[in-house]
Parts: sequence; structure tokens; C-alpha cells
Amino acid sequence: MTKNLINRDNKFIAGIEKIRFFPIAPVGGEGCYIIEENGRRLLDFAGSWGAAGLGYSHPAITEAITRASQSMASSSLLSYASEPAITLAEELLSIVPGDTPRKVWFGHSGSDANDMIVRLLEASTGRKKFITFHGAYHGGVTGSMSISGHSSQEHSPKREGVIYLPYPNPYRPQFDDNLSENILKRLDELFDTSCPPKEVAAVFIEPIQSDGGVIVPPYGFMKSLEKRCKTYGIQVVVDEVKVGLGRSGLMHAFEHEDLTPDFISFGKALGGGLPLSAVVGPTELMDFAPAFSIMTASGNPVSVSAGRTVLKTIQNEDLIANAKFVGKILQEGFKQLANKHELIGDVRGRGLAIGVELVSDRYKDKKAAKLETAKVVYRAYELGLVIFYVGMESNVLELTPPLIMSEKEANLGLEILDKAFTDVSNGLVSESAIEKYKGW
Repeated sequence: MTKNLINRDNKFIAGIEKIRFFPIAPVGGEGCYIIEENGRRLLDFAGSWGAAGLGYSHPAITEAITRASQSMASSSLLSYASEPAITLAEELLSIVPGDTPRKVWFGHSGSDANDMIVRLLEASTGRKKFITFHGAYHGGVTGSMSISGHSSQEHSPKREGVIYLPYPNPYRPQFDDNLSENILKRLDELFDTSCPPKEVAAVFIEPIQSDGGVIVPPYGFMKSLEKRCKTYGIQVVVDEVKVGLGRSGLMHAFEHEDLTPDFISFGKALGGGLPLSAVVGPTELMDFAPAFSIMTASGNPVSVSAGRTVLKTIQNEDLIANAKFVGKILQEGFKQLANKHELIGDVRGRGLAIGVELVSDRYKDKKAAKLETAKVVYRAYELGLVIFYVGMESNVLELTPPLIMSEKEANLGLEILDKAFTDVSNGLVSESAIEKYKGW
């Protein structure tokens, strides 16, 4: 059946909506495990790109969506006042720090959330320029792609007037010294010359640059950037889609940087596996115009009921503390593996948002080990572990496992990866085996 599913996938699902790393076709899931047709259980270090924040088949999510679907007052927030959506909005506002009057918008994914922010700020402020970063990935629709800077989206036209800054990368510093200061100096020069700040609507910030390589910026850089922008009335937008809601070891990843964002976008884990995104922003701008950004099924009672349960479960099961605890085990485990496997060049991250960069020569040029990364991921799948890779050079193992992951499961995954690294180094994974699985 699995082979049949793969064949059908190849025949009927468009390639433009796929990223395949190995021939997996799950038929079920439980906790931190994905289940294949033959009953094989695979430990999941990817969490469906972070969307499975509570893992698979969590009983609280099952109960919530069952209850919500049994008596649906409507399927839309568009022309109805919906109690589940209103309550989730209240709960989201209660966990966002700050006392500025705010409101909530609901969508289906982080892509449409960031798209809405771009369009709203251009229309409401009259400013047409945006600050973003090389390597940024803010979504896959026109507006969110237009302020992204990821190599996988080179086919997409960029928004005129977008300013791209280097995202400060301590492992691959863009300047020989004073990394943060030199990047900010570049922004100051742009403000003084070709990009007057009064023309800039917003800066888009990823507190951890996820798809660009799980890069953690030097502490203080984002706060300095925020301070500059707020001086000129530039809105500060923080993209929490992948790294928010407890994943970093705090409820919000921006709290590590002591940021005070104007807008926050949520997605992925918010829906507990169902399509749900949200934007929290200032009331005066969120009420800019009626019907400015509408989608028929946004705020539907099933998805938002799942969202409410996600927030409750994160708090009730102390999953923020668990993310911090298990994340430390994983980072320390990878650093130990680096003593055995020279492919591992850098280990970084916060909580359960972890990146492991693979290089062919970590002592000299740090050349990206693209082929070896694909082989490690493929071999890990064969051994029973699901893990994906990201990065502008497709050479960073990304860990975004469910927040419910246990210490035992974390150690099991490390054991599998130890074996995968050894097998790849010993030439046990051929190039032909991964030829069909190009990933990014």
C-alpha cells in the first residue's frame, strides 16, 4: 500500500506543492510517532514542519474538534459573530505582552497571515517599502513571498522597494568583526541615502531564522533594530509562525530578545494540525477598512476550537518547560555527536527549534555538505527517524519535534542519527538512492 500511495502521489499531486526527502506515506500517527502502512513507527523530529506541535492524535485535540464539529453554528467568521473565534482571540491577546489596544485576524496559514500584514500596512500607512532579511521565509503567497529572501523562492518576483539586510550569522559572520554593529550601520546608511525611513512601512523579523538555517542572532541585535525602527514610526512585525507558542522555551520566541512587536503572526502549531493562523496587531490598523482581508472559512469553529485547546494544553502540560528541557538534551547530544562526526559543523537553537549545520571541512572553509545532508536524512528515515533539512545551501538539519517529546525519545533519535552519520561516512548510502528526493 505504501508503494501504491507513493505512486499515486507522484501521479496526482503537483510537484510545485511538494518537498520530498524520502518515500514516506504515513497512514496514522500517535504522540511523537508517524505510522506507516506496515505498522512501522517512525520517531518524528520534524513535527510536520512544526505544525504538529502537540504531536499526533493528541486526545485533547481529538475531543475539541469532535465536539466543535457536532454542533456548528456556522462554518465562517466572515458574516457571523462566532463564540469559539471570539474566545480564541481573547486568549491570544491575553498571552501577548503589552498594553496597547489590539485585535486579532484569523486565517489558514502563516503564509496568509504575513500576506495580510504586508497588504494592510502598505494600504494603511501609505508607505511602500519594507525591511527584511536575506534567507527570510515568510510564506508562499504573493505578499508574503514578496518580502521573503529564501533561495527556494528565486522564481518569485520581489516587491519593489524591499530592503534586504544580512541576517547576523555567528557561525558564518558576514563581517570580520562587530557583526551586529556593521549590519545596523548598513541600515543607517540606507536610511541616510536611498531609503528614507519615512517611506518604510515595516520591518519583518524572525527571532530565529528558521528556513534560512535555524540561525540564532547575537543577543541585542534585534532590540537595536527595533529601537531604530520605532524611532521612525516603522512597524515591527515578528513572525512567530514556526518558532512561537512555547517551542523556543518561552511562550514567544521574541521574548528571548526582549522585543515589543507591533504585529505578531502565528501559524503552524496554533491549529494543532488543522489549518489556522492568526495576526495580533494594533486596533487602529486592524480596523483599517471593512472586508479588507476576508476568506470564507477563516475562523471556522473546528480550527479555532483546536487552537484554543493548543493554548490550554501548552499551559496545562507545562510544555514550555519541556521544550527547554528536552531541547537542552538534544543540543548537548548533538555536540557530543560532533566529537565523533566531523560532518557536524555547528549546533544551535533555542528550546525545540534546533539547527545542526553539516559541512565538509569544519576547520577550514566550512563548505556546505549538501549531498551528505540529504544522505543523512534519507538514512535516518530508513533507520526509523523523520528529520528534514533547511538552509540556503540545504545543509542544516532542522529539529522542530512535537513539544510533548520525552527525554527517552530524544535520546533514541540521537542514537539513530549517530548510526545514520556513521553509515553515510562509510559510503552505505548511494547517490542514486536520494536522486528522486531533492528536498529544497
